[in-house]
Amino acid sequence: MKKKLGVNIDHVATVRQARRGTEPIPYLAALAAQRGGADGITIHLREDRRHIQDHDLKEIKKAIKIPLNLEMAFTQEMTQIALRSRPEKICLVPEKRQELTTEGGLDVCRIERALKKAMPGFHAKGIEVSLFIDPVSNQIECARRVGADAIEIHTGAYAQAKGVRRKQEYRRIKKAVEWASKAGLKVNAGHGLDYQNIFGICHIREIEEFNIGHSIVSRALFVGMEKAVREMKRLIR
Repeated sequence: MKKKLGVNIDHVATVRQARRGTEPIPYLAALAAQRGGADGITIHLREDRRHIQDHDLKEIKKAIKIPLNLEMAFTQEMTQIALRSRPEKICLVPEKRQELTTEGGLDVCRIERALKKAMPGFHAKGIEVSLFIDPVSNQIECARRVGADAIEIHTGAYAQAKGVRRKQEYRRIKKAVEWASKAGLKVNAGHGLDYQNIFGICHIREIEEFNIGHSIVSRALFVGMEKAVREMKRLIR
């Protein structure tokens, strides 16, 4: 299986929002990532609009020819935005206003009934639904029960760990990925992955796609977005 790379361009918008100006322009970054070989573009439209804005969603979707993956909180406002804009994919994530970045996986089991009720609406619009979860079996089982198409395994603990601890996190992820694949779920992974820690985890056969943002945008500051994407794609393949 050829591994796919979804490029998250949120932090291009972060630079723009630092001055509340117009540059850099996120949809141009998305086009550059596409030229570099990205298989998809990921953006997180947060409730506080700290980086990606509503107009970015419209502009990026119109500009690119590869799938758009919209990360979003499971709220009424974001659900309506997704149903209106119809990105090819959505990934439901937990969201807290005070956090710097998403801190953990979605508790699917806690909101199982609401998720199950919402799934037909997303599917009716042709939207693939993924749930961003920690690598634990009960969350995977709940994801299967609500009718999700995919899960995205939260790799943050793996990315931050060193030595023996990283090996333990790797085994934890591998076991969860195998469990999810057997349950019939498509498996993606992301959070905190970079040009060094991608080694190892990219060899887990059942992971179909990696969603990576901060490290690619950081690398792009020095070599450009196209080259940064090409380098990461070479590593995961």
